[in-house]
Amino acid sequence: MEYFMSLNPVSLFRALPGSIAQGMIWGIMALGVYITFRLLDFADLTVDGSIATGAAVSVMLIRAGVSPVVSLPVAFLAGMLAGLITGLLNTLLGIPGILASILTQISLYSINLNIMGKSNQPVSVDNYPLVVSLRYVTDNAISRIVFFAGMIIFLLVLVAVLYWYFGTEQGHAIRATGCNGNMARAQGINTNFIKVLALMLSNGLVGLCGGMYAQFQGAADVNMGRGAIVIGLAAVIIGEVLFGKFASKRKFAFGFTLISVILGAVIYYMVYQFVLWLKMPSEDMKLFSAIVVAIFLAIPYLKEKRRLKKGVAK
Repeated sequence: MEYFMSLNPVSLFRALPGSIAQGMIWGIMALGVYITFRLLDFADLTVDGSIATGAAVSVMLIRAGVSPVVSLPVAFLAGMLAGLITGLLNTLLGIPGILASILTQISLYSINLNIMGKSNQPVSVDNYPLVVSLRYVTDNAISRIVFFAGMIIFLLVLVAVLYWYFGTEQGHAIRATGCNGNMARAQGINTNFIKVLALMLSNGLVGLCGGMYAQFQGAADVNMGRGAIVIGLAAVIIGEVLFGKFASKRKFAFGFTLISVILGAVIYYMVYQFVLWLKMPSEDMKLFSAIVVAIFLAIPYLKEKRRLKKGVAK
């Protein structure tokens, strides 16, 4: 009873806007994970390093006097470069995808340290006109409304661009390569080029997320990407499980699927905040993340198994 009395619903309510904002930003990274995990069927662990690369590049450019807005496209390009390295290791040198991405991820740790000069670099909203910041969410109601309206518009535009791109011939080639690489090659698609291109696009989005998240939290840290792939997978799976049926019944199913991935990231961080509010030990949060991903990965399998059992019984 004492434990439940210590829980303050008001503190949870106050923390939720920050969690939702964080989920929206990480939703960009989740879109990148969706491209490799679902569309390309490629186990890419580069994201743990490329998100920190995007953050490091963005923060160091801002500290050098570059506009925070301009720093974000450069963070996107830095992420694309990381994806290019993974793609070339896989396609040119024949290194299996998961190993190629691990090699890139490990090397990015040193690269990120060299970019920043040390493990952590701050960038305060008091000194720079940042594009996004936690301060915008917590200051007052007007700045909060402006922040969320801007983020929603940006995410909708991003989804619209991705929806358009994956409707082009090149976008269809990425999806075909992920579905059946042998058939795609038989149709004249250069699957090696397509793999590299998809990895670049995916990690570009991850780098963009890193740049925005560094501005949001006011610092870039060399370890900020640790476990990012788990969060990305959690967002993808949560979105599919909760909104999959809704998306599949719509005319613009693929567009709804992309939106569901972002919503999955938002839900993940809302649940994360709820668990923190319950005063669970912070050192156990990585375990919590793994359990959430495992549960949502298992749900489709268990549902299908149950459906087959019912079919056999009939």
